[in-house]
Amino acid sequence: MGDAELEARQCLINPEYDPLPTSLLRCLYVGHFLSRWSARMWEFSVALYMINIWPDSLLLTALYGVVESASVALFGPIIGEWVNTLAYVKVLQLWTVSQNLSFIAAGVAVMVLLVYSSLKSIIFTPLVLVTYLSGAVAVLSTLAGTILIEREWVVVMSEDQPTGVLAKLNSVLRRIDLVCKLCAPVVSGFIVSFVSLTASAIFLALWNVVSVCVEYWLLSSVYEGIPALRLKDSNRKQNPSSDPEPSKSISEQNSDLPIENKNNIPSPETHAFGCFSILPCLGAWKVYLNQEVVLPGLSLALLFFTVLRYIFNLTLLIVLGFSLTERNRKNDILCWSSCSFGSLMTAVLEWEGIPAYQIGIARGISAIVGITATFTYPILESKIATLRTGLWSIWSQWSILLICVGSIWVKNKLPSAYMLMSGVAASRLGLWMFDLAVIQQMQDQVPASDRCIVGGVQNSIQSAMDLLGYIMGVIVSNPEHFWVLILISFVIVTSAAILYTLHIWRVRKHLFHFDKLYGLTQRFLGSSS
Repeated sequence: MGDAELEARQCLINPEYDPLPTSLLRCLYVGHFLSRWSARMWEFSVALYMINIWPDSLLLTALYGVVESASVALFGPIIGEWVNTLAYVKVLQLWTVSQNLSFIAAGVAVMVLLVYSSLKSIIFTPLVLVTYLSGAVAVLSTLAGTILIEREWVVVMSEDQPTGVLAKLNSVLRRIDLVCKLCAPVVSGFIVSFVSLTASAIFLALWNVVSVCVEYWLLSSVYEGIPALRLKDSNRKQNPSSDPEPSKSISEQNSDLPIENKNNIPSPETHAFGCFSILPCLGAWKVYLNQEVVLPGLSLALLFFTVLRYIFNLTLLIVLGFSLTERNRKNDILCWSSCSFGSLMTAVLEWEGIPAYQIGIARGISAIVGITATFTYPILESKIATLRTGLWSIWSQWSILLICVGSIWVKNKLPSAYMLMSGVAASRLGLWMFDLAVIQQMQDQVPASDRCIVGGVQNSIQSAMDLLGYIMGVIVSNPEHFWVLILISFVIVTSAAILYTLHIWRVRKHLFHFDKLYGLTQRFLGSSS
C-alpha cells in the first residue's frame, strides 16, 4: 500500500486529518542535518587539534573528553528541565545561537593555538580553557536541540497522523545523524590531510557562521508552518508547571497503579527527599525513576558502558595493516587505553602516524550498519510493534556478539580480528534498532509534561556510562588483556537484555505467543505428513 493510498484512507477515517507538508519535513531534516554535521565535525576534529597542540601528551585530549562527558552527565537533567519549561522558540534561539557561537569560539581558539603553539606562551592556558568551555557549552546546546527535536517536536507532529509516522520520523532523524557521523569525519580528515589542520579549524568556524542563520530559519519555518507545534507551545505558556516536584503529574496520571497508591502515603524517606526537591537535578531524577519506561532506559544506558562500540575501529585498522605489536610498549598501552574513548582513539592514531582521512574512513564505515538499521526499524516496528521490536533487537545484538566472544579463543591474530570486527559491526544493526525502540517507547509512554525532563536525564545517564567505559578501558590498558574487556562488555549487554526482558514480562505477562507457535508447528507437521 503506497503513501497516497494510506493518506486517502486516513482522510476517510478522520476528516480532520492533515498530512505533514513535505516541504516542512525537508526543512526539519536539513536543519537537523546542519546541527548534527557541526557536532560530528567538531567531535572528530577536536582530538586532532589537541594532539597537535601538545604532541608529546594525550593529556589535553583526555581532559577534553572528561569535561565533555561530565558536562552532560551533570547538567543533562537541568537542560531537560529548561527545555520543558521554556517556549519552543526560546529554546530554538538559545540552542542554535549558543551551539554555533561555541563552535566558532572553539575554532578561533584552536586556530590561534595552532599558530602560536608554544607551551610557554602566556595565551596557551586561557585559550585551552576557552576551547574546553566552548566545547562543553556546545555539547549541552546540542543536547537541548536533540531533546527539543527528537523527544518533543516529532511526538507533537505525529499526533493525529497515521500509524508509523512517529517511527518513520525517528528513523529519518537518526539516519541523518549517522550519515553525519559517517561523512563528517571523512571530510574533516581529507581537509586535515590534504590542506592543513589550521584550514580545518577555519572551515569549522566558517561553517557555523553560515549555518547558524540557515539552521534557525529552517527550524523556525517548521514551527510556524505546523499548527500543532504552535498550539502545543501556546498551551505550555498558558499552563506553566508551578509544582516544584515535576513527578506529581505522573502520580496523578497513574494513580490507578498500586505502586503510585503506595507513593501517595507520606513516608520519612519521601519527606526527606522533598527537602532537596528545590534542586532541579534531584527533581528531574525523581521524575525519571517514576516512569514506566525506566527499565528500557537503563537497558539502553548500559550499552554505553561497553567498549565494543570502539573496538570496531581498532580492529579495522589492524586488518588494514596497523599492528599494535609493531610499536613500543608505551605506545601499545596508550593505543589500547584509548579504544574505549572516541576522541582519545582518534588522537593516538594520529600520533602513531595514521593519516587523518584514513581515521575518518575507519570511523565512518562503522556507521553504515547503523544507517541500515534506520531502514529496517520502521518495517519491523510496523509488523510486531515497538515493545517486541526492542526485544528482538537487543537479543539479536546479544546473539551476534557471541562471535566476538568466540574470537578470544582464536589464536591466529588476523582471523580473530576479522571475527571481532564482523561481530561488532553486525551487532550494530540490533543496537541501533533497540535505541530507536526505546526512544519511541519514551515518546509514547512518558507524559508530555515530563518528556523533556526524562530525555535530559536519559542522556545524562548515557554520558556517565560512557565515562565509566573510558575508565574501564584505562584500567585494563594492556593489549594482551583485551579479552577481559570483551567479556565485561558481553556481560553488560547480557544484563541490558535481561533488564529489558523483565520489562516486557512485567508489561505483557508473557514473552512469546506459544499458542501461535504451537499452531504453526501443528500445521507444518500436518502438511509434512
